[in-house]
Amino acid sequence: MRATRHDPIGFACGAALGFACDLVLGDPRRGHPVAAFGRAAHAVEQRLWRDHRGAGALHTALCAGGTAVGAALLASAARRSRTAGIALTAAVTWAVLGGTSLGREARAVGAALAAGDLAAARERLPHLCGRDPQALDEQQIARAVVESVAENTSDAVVGALVWGALAGVPGLAGFRAVNTLDAMVGHKSPRHRRFGWASARLDDVAGWPGARLTAALAVLAGPDPRGALRVARRDASRHPSPNAGPVEAAFAGALGVRLGGTLAYAGRVEHRPVLGAENRPVEVGDIERAVRLSRRVSVLALATAVLTRTAVAAVTRRKRCR
Repeated sequence: MRATRHDPIGFACGAALGFACDLVLGDPRRGHPVAAFGRAAHAVEQRLWRDHRGAGALHTALCAGGTAVGAALLASAARRSRTAGIALTAAVTWAVLGGTSLGREARAVGAALAAGDLAAARERLPHLCGRDPQALDEQQIARAVVESVAENTSDAVVGALVWGALAGVPGLAGFRAVNTLDAMVGHKSPRHRRFGWASARLDDVAGWPGARLTAALAVLAGPDPRGALRVARRDASRHPSPNAGPVEAAFAGALGVRLGGTLAYAGRVEHRPVLGAENRPVEVGDIERAVRLSRRVSVLALATAVLTRTAVAAVTRRKRCR
């Protein structure tokens, strides 16, 4: 059977299969497509780098745009049969999602902290975030893990599913490319302050809907919906990141903990506003609670993406019938 451009059944089956692959298997251990993209993007950066926003914009356009176009060509070829479309959607969904690996890394740090092995926890923390682990004590590491779980639930799961629902396979691949570029060059290092500007701004735009959906689902799925909604409404805009703010504030309220405060990144100290100031400090046990909340949010995001894709297909059919 030939699939249509907006095939809700094919997308639902493919996205669910890819989600299940991530749930059971985690990230591919070898030949990960995202890692291959990172190597290619780095090679392009080596050729294009100039301390100029224009050069960075070209880098972003070539890497992210090229990925989206390539994915669109594959999706077009796969429309010859629904089976091919489902297989492609499943493969790309599995490649771009990172929820299971996120949970595994968070739990690994949590297990080290629970065992009293602060050195092992510090060694493992860079797998989750870019903070300086040597400057953190047990409570600060636990807080960093919870914040990373919250933010990466949006970046590694929900945001990709949102764009998959809106734009299919090109949306899935394009979002992951944008998010990866931001992680590579979007930070404010001397080398990337100008060159990475376009990647950082594009990531803000691409991540906007996923972050809001993540926050909303954390309110619905968390153990304290009222607290989550209260903290999200009050504190989200205080965070310097337009997308991390709503997500971290919602998780802080849902879990009843304080997030934010003083952070250290590669020798640079940041003093961020506290989210959920009336709540208690993060404890080691909150890492497991955050991972479970992340999983519930991810499942709800998959259902939302399928429903959204169905609605997009229905609207498209109506327009064609007019």
